[in-house]
Amino acid sequence: MARLFGTDGVRGVANEELTPQLAMQLGMAGAYVLTKENEHKPTIMVGCDTRISGDMLANALMAGVCSVGANAVFVGVVPTPAVAYLTRKYRVDAGVVISASHNPVEFNGIKFFDGNGYKLPDELEDEIEALIRSDMKDIKFPIGSGVGKVKYRTDAREEYINHAIKAVPVDLTGLKIVVDCAEGASHYTSIESFKELGADVVSIHTAPDGTNINANCGSTHMEELKARVVAEKANIGLAFDGDADRLLAVDENGKLVDGDEIMAIVGNHMKAAGTLKDNTIVVTVMSNLGFYLMAKANKINAEQTKVGDRYVLERMKEIGANLGGEQSGHIIFLDENTTGDGLLSALHLLQVVVDTKKPLSELAKVMEVLPQALINAKVPNHKKDSYMDYPEIADAIRTISDKFAGEGRVLIRSSGTEPLVRVMIEGKDQKQIEEEAQKLAELIQDVML
Repeated sequence: MARLFGTDGVRGVANEELTPQLAMQLGMAGAYVLTKENEHKPTIMVGCDTRISGDMLANALMAGVCSVGANAVFVGVVPTPAVAYLTRKYRVDAGVVISASHNPVEFNGIKFFDGNGYKLPDELEDEIEALIRSDMKDIKFPIGSGVGKVKYRTDAREEYINHAIKAVPVDLTGLKIVVDCAEGASHYTSIESFKELGADVVSIHTAPDGTNINANCGSTHMEELKARVVAEKANIGLAFDGDADRLLAVDENGKLVDGDEIMAIVGNHMKAAGTLKDNTIVVTVMSNLGFYLMAKANKINAEQTKVGDRYVLERMKEIGANLGGEQSGHIIFLDENTTGDGLLSALHLLQVVVDTKKPLSELAKVMEVLPQALINAKVPNHKKDSYMDYPEIADAIRTISDKFAGEGRVLIRSSGTEPLVRVMIEGKDQKQIEEEAQKLAELIQDVML
């Protein structure tokens, strides 16, 4: 049986794979495992993004939390990093986010934070999963006054805004910013933060209706933002995903500035200021080869780990780094929060623009982005980790790896959150690598379906 937890919590189509029953079980098992050492009545903080299934799943999860004798605090629609921060600030025992991040509206997810605001290690997730599979064996369900209750807080998002602008109090007066909130959780927090800091804000996709989250907008669909930045003659464009834990940017000419480039820009600025710990940035195997060349040229140590911001975080904690992230825009500023934080990433990038008085297009020249092609092969979810078991696929991967040896690289991996196998090729010729990646992805899809 496939593992419930992926790289970013439990994900699936809401009401089909991720059912209210499973949400309630996750509430029961999660609350029990994360608070069983406590002698006091534990409290779990719960937040969600804007998708329509959030109410259904949040209420089911909180019912499960209360059934094992824990209390729940529901903070409503807030970014994922807000829950991580508020879990620590209010000293509750754990936090839960109901969100499927950048995925379409029919998906949802449930991810846990411990009392310190960190995503759970595999061992704790396995313990939660084992309890669910045992039908809650050994859990004693209280009655009477032992049952938990739910408290509702409406001020939590203001607390998060205050934290962000206190952490990076940059004066944005005179900057015109176009902000795409993906009809998601940042539709209030990011806009209010930038306005409070003095920016001239042009906001798009800030009217979530429960069904339009990530629909042709946000960090996975940058076309409208690119055009709008140029049309508005803005200094910069900023795009969040549905739960606002990632950020991508657009320069004044409408050109994409991805997570690798943002880390290069901010990392070099931090290094010059003496605030980049051990002159180290933690990135993943998906980071562009150009990032590593930039790091070498600027005497920055690029520490590499596997894909997933949880693994970036683990490595950052191991070596004491304070900056790390992914090409996709999950960037962790560990001095200020314990998970990827789109708003903090935006404020740090804007700080460099303000301090240097340089346009983003010039700042982005710190690294050369080498040609890269990423094609997704849609495969059955339960098969996605076994693509190398198919001889035709294994042979094709070996052949293409040999072809690009010394002049690029080939990386094949299964998605941690979606029913996909991702094919990534880097090389000198964009057309060639796109053709080869497409051909390999189609083979994987045809063989595994």
